[in-house]
Amino acid sequence: MGLLFYLYLLPSLYLMFKIWKWVDEKRDKECYILDYQCYKPTDDRMVSTEFAGQVIKRTKNLGLNEYKFLLKAIVSSGIGEQTYSPRIMFAGREDNPTLQDGIDEMEEFFEDSIAKILDRSGISPKEIDILVVNISMIAIMPSLSSRIINRYKMREDIKVFNLTGMGCSASLISVDIVRSVFKTNKNMNAMVVTSESLSPNWYSGNNRSMILANCLFRSGGAVILLSNKRSLERNAMFKLKCLVRTHHGARDESYGCCVQTEDEQGRQGFHLGKNLPKAATRAFVDNLRVISPMILPIRELLRYALVTFVRKMSNNTPKGEKKAGVNFRTGVDHFCIHTGGKAVIDGIGFSLDLTEYDLEPARMTLHRFGNTSAASLWYVLAYMEAKKRLKKGDRVLMISFGAGFKCNSCVWEVVRDLDGNVSNVWKDIIDSYPPQSLANPYLEKYGWIQNEDISTFKVPENYLN
Repeated sequence: MGLLFYLYLLPSLYLMFKIWKWVDEKRDKECYILDYQCYKPTDDRMVSTEFAGQVIKRTKNLGLNEYKFLLKAIVSSGIGEQTYSPRIMFAGREDNPTLQDGIDEMEEFFEDSIAKILDRSGISPKEIDILVVNISMIAIMPSLSSRIINRYKMREDIKVFNLTGMGCSASLISVDIVRSVFKTNKNMNAMVVTSESLSPNWYSGNNRSMILANCLFRSGGAVILLSNKRSLERNAMFKLKCLVRTHHGARDESYGCCVQTEDEQGRQGFHLGKNLPKAATRAFVDNLRVISPMILPIRELLRYALVTFVRKMSNNTPKGEKKAGVNFRTGVDHFCIHTGGKAVIDGIGFSLDLTEYDLEPARMTLHRFGNTSAASLWYVLAYMEAKKRLKKGDRVLMISFGAGFKCNSCVWEVVRDLDGNVSNVWKDIIDSYPPQSLANPYLEKYGWIQNEDISTFKVPENYLN
């Protein structure tokens, strides 16, 4: 009897050991955000309504039709007049950028935000094991990642990834790279640096699909510290639950809707095609199909399956624009949406049946900082934190879109109650948001353009008064 008992006991103990070891090893593969820092440029780089008018006037290739188009675009963009542009714009040299202009723009961001987050976290540059830099529209030698390593004297064995051309969805691509390295390496710290270099990429032509980017994109950036160290778990802000990447580059229509190219006169710019909303919708739907089962409770998935089945059987499928049909609030508490534009925010809000409360962080970020490309998600997250919305156990869904065409999403779990640290980019202005109105003053200032006739039009000397 005793021998039989031990024969059963030993396999049971071995099984329990294997389960414990699997759980124990899984803890070493977690991906935590320790801290993040959004970049706030100096006030002398702020784009007022008057300054925007000056820039448009000195762009010699624009005529009345382009003025009317730009006015309509900026009025409906959801962007306010406290966003930021690179210094080259204020020097009046946007038509003739140099390589150094782009480098200086990035180094100003590096010096501010990397220094702040290292100082606040207490982590030495030599403790960084992984560095991922994603800045899409500038490529130099040595790389920007090498500049950071040289400036902060990081270790010789640091794992380095320098990404270009990834567009507005690059932040989550960088996080995915870090997550992949964490899976096979214990006790590591990672730094993700995300921004966009606007200095070399101002479009000075009159192609409407390319001047639109001038209206939407603004200066910004973010630095994120991540770790898989157990000892830092309690100090973490967020834990990554899942991440899904969708790439429709094989579809010609999707591939060509966001392209850096040249117009007929050889002027370089960024083309935003009319089929962009359609491409974004397709990528978004495919991404949701994958991530939904990961984040939603079984009861919601069963309810959706039942409703869909009944509709098909009764031939009662809704026509026109379709909503997701799934209640994402059953698995998500907060929605961190890429600020690609008012239409992007409205579209996601409609598809997921979100409330204005859900969309407020994205709308306010677009209004205050504009489209800061891949960094925009972190400004939205910082808004939630500054508003003290993020409580322990809450789940945050991040959604981003980028050229290629890509849709990337992930879910973070809040590890502890967050109330906005002293370096939160919103801290000094959060009490004034949301404002009573998001309307910008462009129509009031330049609305007279709508009544002008192309045959007699001439920009008046006192148009800024």
